[in-house]
Amino acid sequence: MKKSPVRVLLVGAAGRMGKTIVNLAKSDPNIQIVAQCNLGDAIEPAMTNCDVAIDFSHPNAIEGICCAALQHQLAVVIGTTGHSAEQQQIIQRAAEVLPIVFASNFSVGVNVLFWLTRKAAELLGSDFNPEIIETHHKMKKDAPSGTAKTLAEIVKRTRNLDSQIPIQSIREGGVVGNHTITFTGPGERLELTHRATNREIFARGALRAACWVIDKPPGLYSMQDVLGL
Repeated sequence: MKKSPVRVLLVGAAGRMGKTIVNLAKSDPNIQIVAQCNLGDAIEPAMTNCDVAIDFSHPNAIEGICCAALQHQLAVVIGTTGHSAEQQQIIQRAAEVLPIVFASNFSVGVNVLFWLTRKAAELLGSDFNPEIIETHHKMKKDAPSGTAKTLAEIVKRTRNLDSQIPIQSIREGGVVGNHTITFTGPGERLELTHRATNREIFARGALRAACWVIDKPPGLYSMQDVLGL
């Protein structure tokens, strides 16, 4: 029997990522965008007859999204970055009841970069000092990027550090997203770099996460969980 397509509510449909997801979903028979919302729209009515909500909108929308998802017992994929500590707590509380994929970056390549960063931090040791440089288009509002913050947190957790990892944020032109983490040690330097050339990589990953998270137990999942890393 043919499997029914996953029915998606897309929050932030008018944004750059939202438009990319809509266009990509048109050619994917396993995905159907059945409802679209933007900032200020009523989210709860749009969740009727959906399997999962994908959020690429604004951090301030997360409380309404989580409340509506809890009411409908709907899985959620969150790609919006720049949440406050209080907003992150809202997500964590919702994940006690719902399956939620929360990722700063849905690119497969970036999530491999996260894995490599953790291994490098483990193997190189404290003689190698980490530094992060990230570059995005000039319209990106949050700085540092969510991806850069995730890279820094990986190093801090791996090395059990309290100090902050230096992050340099550059906003110029139409750069989709470049991230480099450098480990500088005595007489040598290791650089790990990921460069995004189009937004489809993020949209493709978010749709993959949306298909994966349905029917998962409640919990806060990452894109690395989706990929099995």
